[in-house]
Amino acid sequence: MKNNLNKLALSILLLAPLIQLMPLNAISATDVVLNRVTALQCARLIDVQSLQVLTERTIIVANNIIKQIDKGYSAPPGAAVVDLKQHTCMPGLFDLHVHLSLETTANSTVESMSFNPADYAIRAVANAEKTLMAGFTSVRDLGAPQTVSTALRDGIARGLVKGPRIQAAGSVSSTGGHGDPANGLSAMLAATPALSAGIADGADEARKKVRLRYRERFDLIKIATTGGVLSLARSGDAPLLSAEELTAIIQTAKDYNMPVVAHAHGAEGMKRAIRAGVQTIEHGTYLDDEAMTLMKERGTWLVPTISAGKFVAERAKVPGFFQEIVRIKAATIGPQIQGMFARAYKAGVKIAFGTDQGVAPHGENAKEFQYMVEAGMPALEAIRSATLNGATVMGAEKTLGTIEAGKFADIVAVVGDPSRDITAMMNMAMVMKDGVVYKRP
Repeated sequence: MKNNLNKLALSILLLAPLIQLMPLNAISATDVVLNRVTALQCARLIDVQSLQVLTERTIIVANNIIKQIDKGYSAPPGAAVVDLKQHTCMPGLFDLHVHLSLETTANSTVESMSFNPADYAIRAVANAEKTLMAGFTSVRDLGAPQTVSTALRDGIARGLVKGPRIQAAGSVSSTGGHGDPANGLSAMLAATPALSAGIADGADEARKKVRLRYRERFDLIKIATTGGVLSLARSGDAPLLSAEELTAIIQTAKDYNMPVVAHAHGAEGMKRAIRAGVQTIEHGTYLDDEAMTLMKERGTWLVPTISAGKFVAERAKVPGFFQEIVRIKAATIGPQIQGMFARAYKAGVKIAFGTDQGVAPHGENAKEFQYMVEAGMPALEAIRSATLNGATVMGAEKTLGTIEAGKFADIVAVVGDPSRDITAMMNMAMVMKDGVVYKRP
């Protein structure tokens, strides 16, 4: 131990002249010795607060913290340099609606009856790495079988597998609603007790289910206030939860500091959820003027998931891909989400990025940027929806979501300039999460 301390002291002494030559705001030579220092030399850096593209910037990272941002290309002596002089750097991306353990295929219904939690967990591990390599360093997993999403969250946090930071949602739904796994099953199978684990009818049951989700260590609650597209129930937009049930869920979740997010396609179910105090509306297909006004008054966020709408609309044209009860809803609801998003953006509704990957393929999350820009959102605002806005929704805006000194080093870089061509977001070249480079040019 004494010899190691002597060596460290000697190293610092030898670097002391360099410390005197460096500007006061620069990282010190002591930092280089004591910490893992990386210099990211970026041709462009997106400031998602001011919506400006800054040129020729160097981001200095020590361990997992951003230490400073320098003008021009620089590197402290001894720092590892990542050459991004052909790239655009930005904060790590957020996707607020994914299902890492799920994939929508023509065999999904069969899988739901044959897969065990371990099967879903293996898939989730693979999809978590795909998501991270696509530049998404933080996600909300809004539904997975049993304990898969919480186990994955914890395994990533412990460094056992590669993936994004995860907030995992526990579901509460109603009998026959979106999220009731007994939909479409025979009476014998539907009576299986395990299938009712997330089902609540009445305020008392709803309150208890939230408490169970808290006991199961979920981070937030996901409810379904209308029908859904892929569930084996007839309606995709009928309202599901009563005002009393919603109040019980949201007040109980608030006691445990758990945000509540609402899957909602139909306007009436959406408005009930907004009035009750949900944090986000997921999908929002039939969002009307009254609902948009309520969202602006209450500060409710819209997570539009255009990618999912595009995917199901395309697959509805493939004979036999969906069961007929699903195909009809997919063909009706899917094509409308992008137009709804355009109206919501124009009306001034707060928007945060989310895809519903698990419906569309994992790793292709960045296609959502293209769909948002096609619908009228400027490219830099679309990027802000997936950085600062995403961090704000996840309660992490003080530590993530922007590139600033003192924040965690979640930083990504794409080839080209996405402010001029948003499809550059699909060409992810460098991914750093928590100061570790997982992908480099």
